[in-house]
Amino acid sequence: MKLNNAELKNKEVWESKGYKIISYDRSKVIEATHNNPTWVHFGAGNIFRIFPAKLCQRLIESGDMSTGIVVGEGFDYEIISKAYAPFDNMTLMVTLKADGTIDKEVIGSVTEAYPFDYQFEKEWERFNEVFTSPSLQMVSFTITEKGYALKNPKGEYFPSYVEDFKDGPGKGRMLFSRLTELLYKRYKANGTPIALVSMDNCSHNGEKVENAVKTIASAWLENGFVDNGFISYLNEKVSYPWSMIDKITPRPDSSVAKMLSNDGFENTDVIITSKNTYTAAFVNAEECEYLVIEDNFPNGRPKLEKAGVYMTDRETVNKVEKMKVCTCLNPLHTSLAVFGCLLGYDLISAEMKDSELSRLVNRVGYVEGLPVVVDPGIIEPKKFIDEVVKLRLVNPFMPDTPQRIATDTSQKLSIRFGETVKAYIRDGRDLNTLKAIPLVYAGWMRYVLGIDDDLNEFAPSADPLLDYAKKELENVKIGSIVKADDIKSLLENESVFGVDLVKVGLADTVVSDLNSMLKGRGAVRATLKAVLD
Repeated sequence: MKLNNAELKNKEVWESKGYKIISYDRSKVIEATHNNPTWVHFGAGNIFRIFPAKLCQRLIESGDMSTGIVVGEGFDYEIISKAYAPFDNMTLMVTLKADGTIDKEVIGSVTEAYPFDYQFEKEWERFNEVFTSPSLQMVSFTITEKGYALKNPKGEYFPSYVEDFKDGPGKGRMLFSRLTELLYKRYKANGTPIALVSMDNCSHNGEKVENAVKTIASAWLENGFVDNGFISYLNEKVSYPWSMIDKITPRPDSSVAKMLSNDGFENTDVIITSKNTYTAAFVNAEECEYLVIEDNFPNGRPKLEKAGVYMTDRETVNKVEKMKVCTCLNPLHTSLAVFGCLLGYDLISAEMKDSELSRLVNRVGYVEGLPVVVDPGIIEPKKFIDEVVKLRLVNPFMPDTPQRIATDTSQKLSIRFGETVKAYIRDGRDLNTLKAIPLVYAGWMRYVLGIDDDLNEFAPSADPLLDYAKKELENVKIGSIVKADDIKSLLENESVFGVDLVKVGLADTVVSDLNSMLKGRGAVRATLKAVLD
């Protein structure tokens, strides 16, 4: 059993092994998409392949869509050449349920997948065709939070963007520069409206898309590359819906690969690209999933609500996103990631059996976060966090690791914890009642040192601010005693923590927790016990 068009013709073989295979005429969908594309997606990673691509498949199956998705990858081109092309752009979706069963389904809604770069001339020309097609309704993104950043932590534009501003269309080094160029071509060709929909797990994601596109366009206007009409087009005919996405999608897991291999499925090798992306012909993920999108699509849209998407207004999206990202899931994940790495864990589910770590996430969520959550109305916060703590994080069949979750932690702390601190300040609550959040801030600093609780060295996960944080903490050593003034500039960094820890009065608590964890072997564990008792 190999994942390709030819092998899938042997339906009985696949179905006898419990695989759900494509039920529609995929060749017709491919043709319809080529002639009248409606949906482009940037970011060819695992979350897209098992969630948005599945939503599209459900709508094709129900007859509510006749076209699939055109995919572009602007960062790691090997994903396309190694995880898409060899499998005719299909994915084997493996759903891992808490009861120990798994579902296996072939997803075929991706009809075209290309690297998004000028060097691939034929592919670039295809993107030009797609973007100038009036039928195109939406462009979605799963490019990770850092993909939207135009500036470094000092507030300076990245050099590549400086060059893109200066050089204009046709020479874009960054994904959003190339995207803005395609939007300009659409404006010049027909001016048809379009929606740019971030589906990334970050706060106010639509705002980030809007800021990136309009910043680039404004720089090009100033430098004479585009006209005022293009700015009006971006303001009046392009929408930037906000969304909230929630689905845990770990790297391809060896135990899942073994189960598939036992079925006779042959494409089980984990693919590791030169940019350290982990992917495969299959994607494994939990069953639980949520997608809430602001219903603002000026050129029409797929009937996403029929596939289980909550279509609503921006205010509700914002409330749901804050509930999840700032309180009910993401802060719990980051807490487990930081301390899981320090305590030598390699599975999130195993951490939930740890008394201290279980108490930590319960305090982060129920005690410190939940009191300041605003009920969004469509999803009840207490039920959501109950599902997270009692079903999702403890699921032993979810091979998610603290090391994966710890990626880009410096980009996550400000939203996942800083927003709760801000809410306490806004509501006049006593910040001294916060115990777990300062502990996680301190735990991240301890984590940056790259020395676990047994005093063994480990490599922190990739993070754009890792070198910066190491520099700020270069004089912090195991056995040393740190003063707030020693790391004042880091403590004051609102872009990292969401607030100026010195100004709001949390710096001393954070430094005290950090010093406690620096005492020697076992100090991290001892600090967790002391703070949470």
